[in-house]
Amino acid sequence: MKDTDVLVVGAGPTGLTLAASLLRRDVDAIVVDRLVAGANTSRAAAVNARTLEVLEDVDVSRRMIKSGLIAPRFTMRQGARTLIPIDFSVLPTKYPYTLMISQATTEALLVERLSELGSEVVRPKTLTRLSQDGDGVTATFDDGDTIRARFVVGCDGAHSTVREQAGVGFAGGEYAESFTLADVRLAGEAPNDEVILFYAVNGLNVLAPLPGGIHRIVAPSAHAPEVPSAEFVQNIMDTRGFGPGCSKVSELIWGSRFHIHHRVADSYRAGRLLLAGDAAHVHSPAGGQGMNLGIQDAVALADALHDGSDAELDAYSAGRRPIAQEVLATTGRLTRLATLPRVVRPARNGLMRLAAQIPAVRSQLAWRLSGLVYR
Repeated sequence: MKDTDVLVVGAGPTGLTLAASLLRRDVDAIVVDRLVAGANTSRAAAVNARTLEVLEDVDVSRRMIKSGLIAPRFTMRQGARTLIPIDFSVLPTKYPYTLMISQATTEALLVERLSELGSEVVRPKTLTRLSQDGDGVTATFDDGDTIRARFVVGCDGAHSTVREQAGVGFAGGEYAESFTLADVRLAGEAPNDEVILFYAVNGLNVLAPLPGGIHRIVAPSAHAPEVPSAEFVQNIMDTRGFGPGCSKVSELIWGSRFHIHHRVADSYRAGRLLLAGDAAHVHSPAGGQGMNLGIQDAVALADALHDGSDAELDAYSAGRRPIAQEVLATTGRLTRLATLPRVVRPARNGLMRLAAQIPAVRSQLAWRLSGLVYR
């Protein structure tokens, strides 16, 4: 394996975006990943306006729009009643909507662009050790191979080996409840142009459209099965959707259970080792900010690495970490609102309807959920 300017560990959307951005700036980059193949399930699905803006840099936005589904509306509801409508159309952007697209498709388009730029993901390749000195970093892998790089970037997720090797703390905790995630086909009430957060008395439910007539459902559940059945998901839709029988699950395509952590790395930089994406921050999926924040990290870091100075790399860490903390605060508030004790949920919903009468509240939510507030 040849030496390189930047070794990117992890081939999710963050790592792929970083590598493509570096190559566009004539900075040599190698991407390695421990998995044999990339994502084949949908996982992250919402791409916001700010992410589409920054992905113009690598000529991927237009491809994603062709493959995705435009959802111009975002609402918080209790059943059929709207609590807070969020209008993206008034925002100063070419992309006044949420683009719904599976993570598998996003990664495939980024891999395609990486190939056009003359590179590819090296896999499977598992990082085992990093050793940095004044001139660079030596990365050792499970097959005995080594790569010498000026910088190494950990885009390798919440259990990042790069972060561990860098000795960087990852402070935070875990929400008590587990979450059900399912991609389904629905009959009946199932809008294809709207992302909905249902704040039901029985609990939160996210209902979001995906291309191909599929809908994504995400709901906290104290007793979520490891793999949800169609009946389990139907019960969520009956008790936390438009109402009993309004939306019928005709097919369960894919489902899983997951737990949510809320953590931020103590620093995004330790010498020549840097962090981005889930290696640097993890949080609640409420508002669909996770993958978006990681992609935006990647483009900011590409600028810093192109310059390569200590000042720029320190500025990346100092600038991006507070944004992650803000996102954690916002998604945490949305999650805590969803998991309030059942007895106070009707009052919560009433207060949300009152808050929606204030234009500044609706505007602030639109700016935050679109990511434009972090320009």
